[in-house]
Amino acid sequence: QVQLVESGGGLVQAGGSLRLSCAASGPGRTFSRYDMGWFRQAPGKEREFVAAIRWNGGSTYYAESVKGRFTISRDNAQNTLYLQMNNLKREDTAVYYCAAGKTILTTVRSNKAYDYWGQGTQVTVSS
Repeated sequence: QVQLVESGGGLVQAGGSLRLSCAASGPGRTFSRYDMGWFRQAPGKEREFVAAIRWNGGSTYYAESVKGRFTISRDNAQNTLYLQMNNLKREDTAVYYCAAGKTILTTVRSNKAYDYWGQGTQVTVSS
């Protein structure tokens, strides 16, 4: 069982930056056993994959729309997941969710592969 809490969202101008955090809690070294992902959902749209990172940080994956602008990372000692977002665009406006799961290459971008979800944090990019 993993509990996830996102933070760091807010209002930012286009071209600006934000860093999202996702604090995980659970028994033992639970966080370090899970692959982690960031997803987002804009009003009227389906939840979409943003980025993911393997349990040991060995591999990362990105949606094409954020590649080169966003960086996912994790600190297993601190039970925390991060998403550094640079050069933000209006179309990045959404509620951002972190998620934990055990994935394989073909499922890492699918929200169905993740078992635990945070409550989300709002990111709003203004022009």
